[in-house]
Amino acid sequence: MNATAVILGAIAGFTIFLGLPLAFLKNLNVRTQGFLTAMSTGILVFLLVEITSKVIDNIEDLTMSSLSGFPRWGDTIFYSSLFAAGLFIGLMGLVWFERLFIKTAGDTTISPAQSARRVSMMIAMGIGLHNFSEGLAIGQAYSWGNTQLAWLLVIGFALHNATEGFGIVGPISGQPVSWKFLAGMGLVGGGPTLLGSVIGSIWTLKPLEVFFLSMASGSILYVVGELLHLGRKLKDETVASTGLLVGFFLAFMTELLISAASGGVHSS
Repeated sequence: MNATAVILGAIAGFTIFLGLPLAFLKNLNVRTQGFLTAMSTGILVFLLVEITSKVIDNIEDLTMSSLSGFPRWGDTIFYSSLFAAGLFIGLMGLVWFERLFIKTAGDTTISPAQSARRVSMMIAMGIGLHNFSEGLAIGQAYSWGNTQLAWLLVIGFALHNATEGFGIVGPISGQPVSWKFLAGMGLVGGGPTLLGSVIGSIWTLKPLEVFFLSMASGSILYVVGELLHLGRKLKDETVASTGLLVGFFLAFMTELLISAASGGVHSS
C-alpha cells in the first residue's frame, strides 16, 4: 500500500465532513428545510447527469469505432452489459437494502426524523459509490507518475465532496441527529474515495471503473426519487426550484474546477 495514495485519498474524501455540521442547525422553518432538501436534490441530479454521461460516452465511442471499420462490437456489448448490470444493481440494491435493513415489517408509522435519516443514509451510499470511482482516478494519476494531475484532482474532488456533505444532511437539517450518525454517514460517503485511490494506485481496470460508475448512477437515481417525494411536502414551488438550481450549479462549478485543472495539466 502506497502511503502517498492513502494521503491523497484521505484529503479528497474526508472534506465531505465539512458540510455535515449543517445538520445541527435548529429551529429551521419548513421553507428553509425544503430549500436544503431541494439543494441536495440539485447536487445529486448533476452527479447523475455527469456520471451517466461518462459511461454513455465510452459506449458511444466504442460503437462509432465499430461502425468506422474497426470492429469492436464485443467491447461495445461487454461495456453496455456492464452499464445495464451496474444500473440495475445500484437501483434495486438500495430498494432491497431498505426493505431488509431499514424498514421493519409492518411498520407504517415512521416518524419524520426516521424518514429523514433513512434518506440521508441512501444519499451517503449513492455518493460513496461515486466517490470510489473518483478515488480510482486519483490513484491512477498517481500510479502513472503524474503527481501534479493527482494533486489537482484531489483539490477539485475535495471541493466537490464538501458540497456532497451538504447533500447528505439536507434532508436531516433541523431534525434530531447525533454526531455518531453523522460520522457514520461521512465514512459511508467519503471513505470510498480513500479506498478507490489505494486500489487505483496498485491495480486498475477500465471495466471496474465503468461498473462502479454505473452502480453510482443507479443508486443516485433511486435517491433522487426519494428526495423528490420528500420535496412534495413543500408547497412553495419557488423555494424548491431555487434550491434545485443552487444545488445543481454549485456542483457544476466544482466540476468545472476539476476539468480546468485537469486540462491545464494535460496541455502543459
